[in-house]
This record gives sequence, structure tokens and C-alpha cells, in this order.
Amino acid sequence: MGLMQPLLENSMFPPLALGFFGLGTGYLIWGPQELFGFPARDDSVDRSSGVWGILLPGFCQFVTGVILFVGLTWFQVFAYDPALYMAALAFSAYGIHWFALGWNRYQGNDPRPNVGMSVAFTLLSVLGAIVFFGAGAWPVGLLFVGLTWVYVSEFVTTLGKTAGERSLGAAHLATGIWLMYLTFAAALNFASGHTLPL
Repeated sequence: MGLMQPLLENSMFPPLALGFFGLGTGYLIWGPQELFGFPARDDSVDRSSGVWGILLPGFCQFVTGVILFVGLTWFQVFAYDPALYMAALAFSAYGIHWFALGWNRYQGNDPRPNVGMSVAFTLLSVLGAIVFFGAGAWPVGLLFVGLTWVYVSEFVTTLGKTAGERSLGAAHLATGIWLMYLTFAAALNFASGHTLPL
């Protein structure tokens, strides 16, 4: 199956920085709770972190995924980079799942169904690592290694293991910091002509 001829001119501005920033912010909010117990969880803190989860990692990634899918399929303005298909899939799926995570945290719902979610998202994360390392985009491939760590830790945490929660917090913080690098790289490369690894 060959590439379709673009209907419009290629856009050199995929909205990657928005998705990276949204997810990174969510990880930097949730990570300290899991790793250090700060702030201590209670109903008020869960409502606050739930709202942040819905709006930053949820909404920012979902918008990014939709723009990428529309740009790839309807308008073909991103068809020059097939790896953006994986980015569209990941941003859309991760964004939608953050709507659920944030809502469940806000409502104080039982986290045990996250066991199944963590299996599916571990597989999606491994798929992303394969695609991006294969495309030569090692910084984004490394992000998906971090995401794999997140979802393996989520699986262990959901089974009620305290060590899993600390691992999840460490994964959120480390991956969140890497996402901030990717935000800078995408914004500086696209807006200012830098050539940071991305």
C-alpha cells in the first residue's frame, strides 16, 4: 500500500509539543504523590489531581491525537512521516484513558479495573517503542520505554503492592521530565529551527 498524494501542502508543524506537555504535566502532578506521598491523598487532593488528569494529559493528548489523525487521513498534511500514525494512535488512546483515570480519581472510584487497562497500555507502549526506534526517532522511542515502565508499575500497583506505587511514582517523574525535554525539543525545532534530537 503506497502513500496517498496529499490534498494540501505538507504541514511541518505537527502538534507534538501540546501532547508531550500535557502528559508530562500530568506525570509531574501525580508522580510526587506516588513516590513521596506528597501531597497526602485525601478526597480534596484526589478531586484536584483528578481535574488536572482530565484536562492536561487527557485533553491535550486527545486534541493532539485528533489533529494528527485528521491531518493524516482527511487532509494528508502529515503523510510525509508515517510514524506520526503511531503518534496519533498513542496520543488519542492515552488522552482518552486519562479522561477515565482523572474522572475515577476525582470520584474516588475503585482502581482495580486498571489491571486490564495496564495490560493493554503496556502493549501499546511496547508497540510505540518498536515503531519509533525503527523509524530512527530514538528520543520518542525512549519515551515509550518510559511509558512501558509506567504501565507495568500500574499493573503491580493495582494489585495492591506498595513497591509498585513507588515504582509508578518514579516512572511518572522520570518520564515526565523526559516529556518536558521533548516539549522543548518539539517547540524549539518547529518554531525556531533548532535541531534537537526528537
